[in-house]
Amino acid sequence: MARLLVALALLFLLGSGPARAQALADWSAVVVAGDWHAQDGGPTEAFDNARRDVTLALGRIGFKPDNIRQFSVRPERYTDTRPEKTDPRGIYAALVDLSGKAPGGCLFYLTSHGLPQGAQVDQGILQPGVLATMLDQSCGARPTVVVISACFSGVYVRTLAKPNRMVLTAARPDRTSFGCGQDNKYPYFDDCFLSSMGGARDFNGLAGTVRECVRVREIAEKASPPSEPQFWVGGALRPMLPLYTFDNPARTD
Repeated sequence: MARLLVALALLFLLGSGPARAQALADWSAVVVAGDWHAQDGGPTEAFDNARRDVTLALGRIGFKPDNIRQFSVRPERYTDTRPEKTDPRGIYAALVDLSGKAPGGCLFYLTSHGLPQGAQVDQGILQPGVLATMLDQSCGARPTVVVISACFSGVYVRTLAKPNRMVLTAARPDRTSFGCGQDNKYPYFDDCFLSSMGGARDFNGLAGTVRECVRVREIAEKASPPSEPQFWVGGALRPMLPLYTFDNPARTD
């Protein structure tokens, strides 16, 4: 039955030009900066720069601005983008609210420091099981893309893995990621994510380009051991991903 439903959805979308063109217009997105400290403990704008510019990039590929919510640990500093305060309860409330307004799919993007237990969210750790529950209760069975930019972020993959989900992380469960210094504009992974979006056709292609970009960047910077970003796609979502095409005028395919 599941295979039949996927096949019918594919036939519907392939035969409907307007539906395909508007594939991301009814998706929601929550973009979170989870910290403001650099790796040495000093201040950094890297996470908030990524939060701001990932939000803008999502708008360029087809997300409606009204369907995107931003979160920052220091929201009072960013009156231009007006993020909300980073807090798990507020993030969950936003996921629930947006899922009701934009039923097509969900995207969750978090950029922060990480530990083997999970990613930093203000003064606490967003553990994989907690995020899985938040997504289960808000996005449910909708197509869901989760991007975690943090050290050790591969720890999320196994817990978040479901047939309707794609998970892209900045590092293996046992590796750090790079680029969280006071002088970095973005962490390396976020930089690659942003630089890759303009030429990407869909999430699947974007993930491959980001992983290669990170590999090349780390070699150039002599960052070791390599972070090895992780990528996982559930069986039900895999055939659907090519249909969620990005609205990229610069794309040549």
